[in-house]
Amino acid sequence: MPNSNPETLPDLARATRARPATGPIIMALILREMATTYGRSPGGYIWAVLEPVAGIALLTFVFTLAFSAPPLGQSFPLFYATGFLIYAAYLNLSNKLTVAIRFSKPLLFYPAVRFTDPLMARFVLNGLTECVVAAIVLTGIVVIFAVEPAFDYLTLTIAFGLTLLLGLGVGTLNCALVSLFPVWERVWAIANRPLFIVSTIFFVFESVPQPYRDLLWFNPLVHVVGLARRAVYPAYDASYVSIPFVAGVAGTTCLIGLILLSRWYREIINN
Repeated sequence: MPNSNPETLPDLARATRARPATGPIIMALILREMATTYGRSPGGYIWAVLEPVAGIALLTFVFTLAFSAPPLGQSFPLFYATGFLIYAAYLNLSNKLTVAIRFSKPLLFYPAVRFTDPLMARFVLNGLTECVVAAIVLTGIVVIFAVEPAFDYLTLTIAFGLTLLLGLGVGTLNCALVSLFPVWERVWAIANRPLFIVSTIFFVFESVPQPYRDLLWFNPLVHVVGLARRAVYPAYDASYVSIPFVAGVAGTTCLIGLILLSRWYREIINN
């Protein structure tokens, strides 16, 4: 895990002397995150865009060979983008938040740096990055493949907002569990592998036979993907979508994670 960026530590130290508001601390952590995550690799932010583009292109190529048309609409790239972008945003954000305390552990010894600051810094930076990536990819699909968009932008915004909240909740809970029980990182990685298959990225929820459909309903990503597709395809009702369910999962996991961290974070940083 990378160490603290020495160029940003003096600024952070000056910001912590008078125990200021959290805002300047989060901004300093965001700048540090940008320098360490994107500033040290060739291409920087370009890779954040290329990864989902490559994933959508691969799905499009494979399923074009097997099917004459996607389950919804006529554009394979647009159909898979509505699922893959949601999945990738949730996975990337939750993974980043899972190791937020570990990444910023030396900085938590500063009196003004609270354990929530690294979490919020990563949430803001990576959440905005995922939104920009989604906007670029969807715009590219519309332009390149001459898709006539009939997007419900409000519903699409709600879908991505729920995705970010779900990533925040699961990431915060996992941050606490990984900090307390390091083996949880491996356990979660194994348990999370089937998520790509069962999150309705390359099929629609209604096509799943019973009783598996009822079990699949409890995957919150299914609801968010369905909401995104309702926004992109006006004729798609997605009546199974439950916004309160997704919000409840996000809120509950976030609350439990914060309670665990508030109780044990001193022991975590001193371990």
